[in-house]
Amino acid sequence: MTSVPRIVIAGTASGVGKTSFTLGLIAALRARGLRVQPFKCGPDYLDPTYHTLAAGVPCRNLDTWMVPPAAMLELFARATANCDLALIEGVMGLHDGRGGAREVGSTAEIARLLCAPVLLVADVGKLSRSAGAMVLGYAAFDPHVRVAGVLLNQVGTERHRRWVAEGIAEQTDLPIVGHLPKRAAVSLPERHLGLVPATELGAHATVLYAIRTQVEATADLDAVLALARAAGPIAHVPAVLFPTTAPAERVRVGLARDAAFGFYYEDNLDLLRAWGAELVEVSPLADPALPPDLDGLYLGGGFPELHGAALAANGGFRRSVAEAARAGLPMYAECGGLMYLAEWLVDLEGNRHAMAGIVPGTSMMQQARVRMGYVEATVLRDSPLAPAGASIRGHEFHWSCMDPPDARRAAYRADGDRLEGIVAGPTGKVLASYLHVHFGSDPSLAPRFLTACRARRSAGVPR
Repeated sequence: MTSVPRIVIAGTASGVGKTSFTLGLIAALRARGLRVQPFKCGPDYLDPTYHTLAAGVPCRNLDTWMVPPAAMLELFARATANCDLALIEGVMGLHDGRGGAREVGSTAEIARLLCAPVLLVADVGKLSRSAGAMVLGYAAFDPHVRVAGVLLNQVGTERHRRWVAEGIAEQTDLPIVGHLPKRAAVSLPERHLGLVPATELGAHATVLYAIRTQVEATADLDAVLALARAAGPIAHVPAVLFPTTAPAERVRVGLARDAAFGFYYEDNLDLLRAWGAELVEVSPLADPALPPDLDGLYLGGGFPELHGAALAANGGFRRSVAEAARAGLPMYAECGGLMYLAEWLVDLEGNRHAMAGIVPGTSMMQQARVRMGYVEATVLRDSPLAPAGASIRGHEFHWSCMDPPDARRAAYRADGDRLEGIVAGPTGKVLASYLHVHFGSDPSLAPRFLTACRARRSAGVPR
């Protein structure tokens, strides 16, 4: 059972100000001395960088389409074991999920499973009394989801705020616990994949301070805390993902992490550690070569297209990755990692950069998004992550494209008929794909990858 205070910051739609309110509340509550554990609903890598910055602890993703509800509850319980408050930012609109008539993957489903009250963020910049109709609709839409309060964004004058409040009070008894003015200095920079990661902002402390100061001035923190503390207990939390005892033999797994690579679900890293991995951070941008004593390599997503020249210039690291693949080092690469393992990368300006050359083909950046959304795939051949015939769920979001893989080496058949990813390397120990996979989706994923790493170590292969 878990009874940590918790609250969900949900929106009427995307772009209404969820992230600004969430950041301000995290920072303001942390300034009060509270240990805040942030979460982001859905498959998002960018918003969590800001949550992490504000909270001082890693943000984690909650997803009920990629991850079964029982596993999601286990991940939530583990992450909140030592915090004072869980603050959860939703995805899209409150009830938007995988489909049009089902709650699966929605913020609403997560709020219901977590028995968490919801603060509804509404952009009222062009509304007054109509805000009451909108809030009433969201509050009444699903009786199993408790909308407990309202946060208003894009408020003009004091008179505008009063009219909106009167419209909401006319139709509901929900308290308005905060607002942001139209001209508040709380905007966050964006690029083609979404927000610019907080790690890239030189003035991130200034941005965060501005958001915190605004929320402290125009939100009722005591009311927010009272609602969070009124959340009911989660009676049953299954244990399905983590080992009951720590593995005796640990393995060293390289983790690509620098300005070009940084998209990882924090729970993936936790699961790897729990199943026996010592994660060793490596930089394809700056390190001269891979460490010689690795048993595996994990290359996540990121922005290799912004660093193509620097990645190409670091020939020593590229050669060491290629040599390790030829020697049978298990490798798992997602999206940006796939682009790095390819032969060439063509950036947004049309410049061509040499990459590691393990995966045949060229990744080419496009002027528009190529693919975004959940993916259900059948595994076509054994890989370090999953056996042939298994089903796997993940997410794609990329502006680059590559030619379809050779059918004899394709890793997945995605969404019924599309070949995706490749199992490469002389010994088939390299899996590279555009698919981002949450290891919580299947309890076998993390231990299988580490089993491949241990087999290499046990075989006495020179490292």
